[in-house]
Amino acid sequence: MIVIYKCPGCGAPMKFDPECQTLACEHCGTQMGVVDYQEKYGAPAMREETEQEKSSLAQGKTVETEVQGSRVERKSGETMQVKKYRCSSCGAEVMTDETSVAAICSFCGNSTLIEERLEGEKKPEQLIPFRITKEQAVESFREWTKTGRLTPKGFKDENKLDQITGIYVPFWLVDYNANIRVDAHCTKKRKERSGGTEYFYTDHFCVCRDVEARYERVPLDASEKMDDASMDLLEPFDYKELKPFDVSYLSGYTAESYSLTEENMEERGKKRIREYADAATKNIITGYDKVEITERTMQIDEIGAEYVLLPVWVLNYSYKGKNQQFFINGQTGKVVGSLPVSKAKKRIWFASWTAVIFALLWLVMEVI
Repeated sequence: MIVIYKCPGCGAPMKFDPECQTLACEHCGTQMGVVDYQEKYGAPAMREETEQEKSSLAQGKTVETEVQGSRVERKSGETMQVKKYRCSSCGAEVMTDETSVAAICSFCGNSTLIEERLEGEKKPEQLIPFRITKEQAVESFREWTKTGRLTPKGFKDENKLDQITGIYVPFWLVDYNANIRVDAHCTKKRKERSGGTEYFYTDHFCVCRDVEARYERVPLDASEKMDDASMDLLEPFDYKELKPFDVSYLSGYTAESYSLTEENMEERGKKRIREYADAATKNIITGYDKVEITERTMQIDEIGAEYVLLPVWVLNYSYKGKNQQFFINGQTGKVVGSLPVSKAKKRIWFASWTAVIFALLWLVMEVI
């Protein structure tokens, strides 16, 4: 079933506005809160797939669809990777893969929400709505590119922004209990004076520490499409802005359902907790001149998980014929990605530091 939010003023599609935190119509300017819309007009407009569409898809028949000059084919007996819907605004075909729960019509720009992919265990418990608009995201990216000292000037100056898409990315927020035991061999030096003689001693200690730690809402992105390292770097998100899930917030954006279950994330989650615990216990033994860890044991137990959607702007940027992808936290504006390096600037930077080092060495030699 396809869901669309119609403007009560002019009938055009409404989208969620990050600045106003309301549904807004770009045509007549009508704004309405998510809860207000639901209370006043009830469920949004929906369109069922035709019986022919359902039958063809259920039987695994070959379906060919022209989409902007490209052809997508699914053969009988194979696992279907895409599915077609008709936009309820203009009637154009919208193609989605098996994990997309919201897509944008390429012809009219209307947001298509696929309700059946948000039911049962696939329904998120909460989400954080977008706070950063598309324009603000682009501005954050432009400012961020200026921080790269070795970034080519052309990359900063040329307007090569190909596409920016707002995506609600699926995450598991997982809670863990960690029990850590640390054993160490520690030494402390001291001196004593007896008469006119000083005596130096080294005392040896066997030290152990038992630590219990709780880690709450550790975010693990549950989409195979998204780069895990980039999603980790987008943190932190302010969980105070988590809201009960409502499809209204998805209007105007694309969204993904999880392709990795809570069980699939177990090893990755525990790996992060081990890293956190190692960092937390690194300086847990103090008061000694030398600390040598002899043994560290750790038990990590998952105690709960929550399925949520978090806002991310995905930005594609072309430079010298290559496409580069950057990610922007849709709540805070934090930018993640790798800036290109100018070879000329790199040579100048290396030469400058080489000159400084030689100058310092010359001064040292002169003093000696």
